[in-house]
Amino acid sequence: MNPRARRIAIPLATLTATALAVGALTGTTASAATAPSDVVARNAGTPAEQAIQFWTPDRVKQATDYDGGLDLSTKGVKGSNDKPDGPPGSVPPIGAEKTGSRKSKQVNLPNTVGRVFFTLPRTNPRDPRNWRYCSATSVQSKYRNLVATSAHCVYDTRHNTFYDNWVFIPSYWDGNNAWNGKAPYGIYAAKTFNAHDDFVVKEDYDYDYAFVNVYNGIKVSWERQQHGGGWRWTVKNVGRLGDNVGGQGFTWNRSTKLKVFSFGYPAGEHPDGDRPYSGRTMKYCYGKTRPMPEAKKYNLQEHIGFRCSFTAGASGGPFLYNYKSASRTGYLVGVNSVAWDTDGNDRYDYISSPYFNGDTYKVYKAAANRWTGNMP
Repeated sequence: MNPRARRIAIPLATLTATALAVGALTGTTASAATAPSDVVARNAGTPAEQAIQFWTPDRVKQATDYDGGLDLSTKGVKGSNDKPDGPPGSVPPIGAEKTGSRKSKQVNLPNTVGRVFFTLPRTNPRDPRNWRYCSATSVQSKYRNLVATSAHCVYDTRHNTFYDNWVFIPSYWDGNNAWNGKAPYGIYAAKTFNAHDDFVVKEDYDYDYAFVNVYNGIKVSWERQQHGGGWRWTVKNVGRLGDNVGGQGFTWNRSTKLKVFSFGYPAGEHPDGDRPYSGRTMKYCYGKTRPMPEAKKYNLQEHIGFRCSFTAGASGGPFLYNYKSASRTGYLVGVNSVAWDTDGNDRYDYISSPYFNGDTYKVYKAAANRWTGNMP
């Protein structure tokens, strides 16, 4: 069977505190001008206040999973040879730098994971067909202001530009009434997008990851206006993302065979048309990763994946290694990127991520040292 591919924004050794490379977060504040040449850093084109105000309760409710994404059909799973490009390294989760771990018998969903909302560039932003979302997570950084997601959840390869009106809502859940409980920890607007040059220029999905610096968050209270049907808002500054929800650790150059959790907000349909998820609440998968097959059409040669039936909307959600339910933290070792149908039955059965190596760390490090502060 020849692989058939479209992109998936739908569609996906024990660490100890003493062994962690905390030094990754030290150094001077990075800027777009000082970032490494293969790190693309661009400030968001939409002013932060405008982006947050754009996402009224009605628009959030109507946003759809980003289904311009990638899926692959293949016979079986015969993996490529993903190899580290250097020694492994790790940065601890927020709050775990000097503390021990606790145990929990149940899977507690991480507060760090949420949905990102954005509008497609060079289109009419008032057209609901251009209102989209992906998944993402807060991750450790020097200024506690960093969101990790898939590159295809921040950059439009068709128009060669970053998305507009990009905001992150951690611990998002879809209440029965407009805006009821959807943003318990506030809303965080993008300031700077950080991605690898090989994705932005070459559309290489071995680099389908991005790190977004966000401004301090705000909580919004919406009130429906009696005349005209519009919304009136009042806002309150709630401070830094990492102070409010924490941040996952980050690790790279690990084994390709790790037990991981993946979290996200799937909502799209399988190739056979079945739609098992609603996207209203966070879901998870658990399994052991393995190298995935090559997909030449998308320069995809170094992905790891595991059995998971996630669909569109889960894109950008984290692969978390060594996840502890008691602390709701682990180590980011991948992001939901591609959904796979490995047995040809028109059902997704694997989710994969780019293999995180030294190139990933380079992008992360540039972003992790970038300051944001309050919205202008």
